[in-house]
Amino acid sequence: MAVVLPAVVEELLSEMAAAVQESARSTGPRLKFLFGSSATQALDLVDRQSITLISSPSGRHVYQVLGSSGKTYTCLASCHYCSCPAFAFSVLRKSDSILCKHLLAVYLSQVMRTCQQLSVSDKQLTDILLMEKKQEA
Repeated sequence: MAVVLPAVVEELLSEMAAAVQESARSTGPRLKFLFGSSATQALDLVDRQSITLISSPSGRHVYQVLGSSGKTYTCLASCHYCSCPAFAFSVLRKSDSILCKHLLAVYLSQVMRTCQQLSVSDKQLTDILLMEKKQEA
């Protein structure tokens, strides 16, 4: 069963995609309304091209986001997950937020088509995911 973002977020991302394609006005104010300061921080990550889509020949893929602190976080857009502490605390534990800034940056970079791309072997992708798991422990 696929996990989907709330309808309002899906609608906003669709509007952003249309705005980017048509070079229309930014939807920044609505982003800020929905996501607060995370919106500005996520847009900053996108501007700095901090998001990389890592894909393997088997079709698996993950996103890595170089955070403002210099630490790299792994995001799984397909299941709306980020390895950062803010996601665990604010999104999962307290339900204060819909997304963390890293995951929002991933979605924005998808819409704006600004994501860096990196192809790796299946073993390398597995190693990346296992390394992330070791860092969390």
